[in-house]
Amino acid sequence: MNFLGHLLVSGKEPLVIVGNFMADAVKGRDLSAWSPGLQEGIRMHRRIDSYTDSHPLTLRGRERLRDHCGKYAGVALDLFYDHALAANWNELRKEPLADFARRMYTLLQAHAHLMPDRTQVMLGYMVRNDWLTSYARMGGIGRALAGLASRVPGGEVLRGAEEVLLDHRDLFVEECLRFIGDLEKHLAHEE
Repeated sequence: MNFLGHLLVSGKEPLVIVGNFMADAVKGRDLSAWSPGLQEGIRMHRRIDSYTDSHPLTLRGRERLRDHCGKYAGVALDLFYDHALAANWNELRKEPLADFARRMYTLLQAHAHLMPDRTQVMLGYMVRNDWLTSYARMGGIGRALAGLASRVPGGEVLRGAEEVLLDHRDLFVEECLRFIGDLEKHLAHEE
C-alpha cells in the first residue's frame, strides 16, 4: 500500500499517523531519536509493509505486474491498491475521501516539523497536487507512476504500468478490498 492505504489504517492518534506516514524516510532499528508516538507509527508502518509483502493476495498481484515492472512490481501494486481504495472509498468509510484527504493534509502539515527533510518536501508536493484523491482516477495513477519512474534508478519500467491495471482492474480491486479487510483484522489483533 502507498500513502492512502497507510493513512487509512493508521488509527486516530496524530503522532502515530505522522510516524506511519514518514516511516519510509526513517532508517535503522534505533528509533530513540523519535517521540514514543512517532516510534509507534514507524513500527506500525513496518508491520504493515511486512504483512503486505507476505500476503498471498499481494504476492499474486505482484506476479501479474512482474513482466511489465520487474523488480518494481511491488511499487506499482502499492499504487494500484491506493487506486482501488480511493475508487471504492465509500465502501470502506463514511467520511468522504475529499474530507479525509483534507484532514490528513492538515494534520501532516501541522506536524511537518517533526518529519525528516525529504518527507517534508514530498508532503508539499502531495498537498499541492492532492495525491490522495487523485489516486481514484487512472490519470492520477499514471502521473504517480511517471513521477516515480523519473526518480528511481531503473524506474522507467513503471511508465505505462497503469495499462496492466486497466487490463486486470476488477481483479486488483477485488484483491485489494479483501486484503485491506485482512490487514485491519491483523492490526486489531496486534493491539
